[in-house]
This record gives sequence, C-alpha cells and structure tokens, in this order.
Amino acid sequence: MLAAYGVASRRKAEELIVSGRVTVNGRKVKLGDSADPTRDVLRVDGEKVTVPQKKWYLALYKPRGFVTTMQDEKDRKCVAQLVKEIPDRVYPVGRLDKDSEGLLLMTNDGEFANRISHPKQHVPKVYRVTVRPGITEGQLTKLCTGVLIDGKKTAPAKARVLEQQGERVVLEIVLFEGRNREIRKMCEALGLEVARLKRTAIGPVRLGMLRQGSFRELSKEEVRGLLAESKKEGGRENDRNPAYGGQRKGTGAAFRAGRGR
Repeated sequence: MLAAYGVASRRKAEELIVSGRVTVNGRKVKLGDSADPTRDVLRVDGEKVTVPQKKWYLALYKPRGFVTTMQDEKDRKCVAQLVKEIPDRVYPVGRLDKDSEGLLLMTNDGEFANRISHPKQHVPKVYRVTVRPGITEGQLTKLCTGVLIDGKKTAPAKARVLEQQGERVVLEIVLFEGRNREIRKMCEALGLEVARLKRTAIGPVRLGMLRQGSFRELSKEEVRGLLAESKKEGGRENDRNPAYGGQRKGTGAAFRAGRGR
C-alpha cells in the first residue's frame, strides 16, 4: 500500500515500517501486517496517507549542493524543494550524491521505482565526468573492465574520452549497476580526481536542454522505454550500446578518437 500510494519504494517502505513510523488506525505496524484501504487509516509520521490523484513520472535536473532525499536532518537543501508545485508526494528513483548534478527521476509510482532502481535491474546510466590531471589508456581500460572497490569488482562499464581540457579530461562513462558513489570510487582507486560529475541519461531518458533545478514530465514512450530496459539482462556484452549511437566502440579506439577532438 505504501508503494502503491506513492509514499516510497518497496525497500524504503520496509525501512519506514521497521523504524516504527507507520501506523494503521493508530497502531504501529510490523512487516507482514495487512490493511484494508477502504476502511483503515494509514499514517506515516502521523500524516494520513491518501491515494494520489495521478501517477507522476518526472525528469529533474538536480543541481550540485542538493541531497537526494525528501527531508534532511542536517537541514541541507533537498530535491523535494525543487518539486514543491507537484500536488502529490513524489520521491527520487535512485540517487545522485550531493556534489554531483544531472538527471534524476522522481515518481509516486512505487512499482515503477522498484523496477527501475532494484539492484537486479541494470538500466544504463550515462555520465559526463571531468577528471584530472589526465588519463592513460590503461586507466580507461580498467574503467571498462572493472575496478576493485571495497573488496568487490565493479561490473563492466563503457568509457571513452570526449575532450581534453588542459590538465583535465572529459569522459563519458556508462554504468549498468548502481553502487553508491561508484564513479567517484572507481576514479579514486585509479588515482584520478573527479572535478565534475553530471548524469546525462538514464535508459532512453535524456537530460537534454533541461535547466538546473527544473523538471519535466516523462512521455509515455520514455516510461515504456525505461520499463523495457529494466527487463533486459543487465551487464550483458552489448557493444551496440545506445549511448554510442549504436556504433561498436573498442576501448583503445574510443581513447584515440577522443584524443583527436
């Protein structure tokens, strides 16, 4: 019910229940309890939960400095402030850390959020990453084949050089898994400093010309495309990735082509 009513994803809803923040008819509930939506009063943190009038699917350009949460105990700026005009409660699908910017999906559809963000799903996410001082072909190869982080190797990714900016290099990195601060940790492990990190696409949804702090509704085609991507087997050896215009890209070729730009 919590997921269907847009309160949170299934995983987050379980956390709310375990922490004692959910009541039915004034009684705290536990995992496995049930309720009748036609008769029972469901509350989270004392606030009555009602059926949303509409299912929302949003693409938000999260600026740097905002945390990906609906409220923050440290009184930091939250993405909830950027979608205040939406009449129903929406929440983030996945995360972007405070120092990163770019595309963030938001919704009040719990099933959709679970499908897109579940660890078993591998919807490709595209990032524009500025690193310094520079990058070698060996480092680029490791980004593609996997880097050992916290005792576990990252899944194969896509990486190519877009341009050289003096002592900085701009990369495009495509991830198929969603580990916490994955790109920053990968780069740190390889001796690279991330100067800027911007997510530009999630599956078929592109950031495009969206301005910082602004959002738009996803089209029906984009929602269908995201759900279709979530059904695919993640981490597959698919070298015709849409992020590269359907062209085959070898690591070395991508590195050399980028250097020439």
